[in-house]
Amino acid sequence: MSIYVGNLSYEVTESDLSSVFAEYGSVQRVHIPTDRETGRVRGFAFVEMGTATEEAAAIEALDGAEWMDRSLKVNQAKPREERDNRGSFGGGRRNNKSSW
Repeated sequence: MSIYVGNLSYEVTESDLSSVFAEYGSVQRVHIPTDRETGRVRGFAFVEMGTATEEAAAIEALDGAEWMDRSLKVNQAKPREERDNRGSFGGGRRNNKSSW
């Protein structure tokens, strides 16, 4: 399983998060997504810990905690939803002037 950590400072690093979560058990992985175009941190991360017990302890202790001048949102990560590969532009009769 994985832990979702939201409302993060844009200055946060993987090392910062690893240190905080290490107080509750062994940190297996930290992933901080960045914006594709700017490379800027997007304000959330995912942390994987050694056991479910360690994850539960971290969630209990850190959800709502103040850290780096932010109130953290920490909970069990939800599975990633499948995305529709058709795009977000709708579709239909673009550039088909004969139907007007």
